Amino acid sequence: MLLALLVLFSTVSFTIEKHYCGDVLVDISVFTEAKKCDMGISEMTKETITNKTCCKDEVKLVKGQDELKVSTFDDLNFQQQLFIATFTYSFINLFEGLETQIIPHKDYSPPNLVADIQVLDQVFII
Repeated sequence: MLLALLVLFSTVSFTIEKHYCGDVLVDISVFTEAKKCDMGISEMTKETITNKTCCKDEVKLVKGQDELKVSTFDDLNFQQQLFIATFTYSFINLFEGLETQIIPHKDYSPPNLVADIQVLDQVFII
């Protein structure tokens, strides 16, 4: 899941827009257009109309990855194909179950005890 998110975020492109009025940063926006400064007509004088505007916009485009390389099994050389096939076969067979063990005395009952030998000999495991 982490790798899927990594691929998703590496392919996303977005823009960062900055709007300056003079040397003052007014607005920064990601994915949308930056809000412009509101200079009313009353504030604009004849000088500012004839000269260049004091506002400027900076646009930075962060481009994501356009093409993802998708390789198939046929694109690999023979040694790589052989390694992948051998590894897959041995990995699958690694988890096979063991054969059931044959217990020859399963159907026989133990002999009857005439006397408890441990109690008679006073031998106890401590």
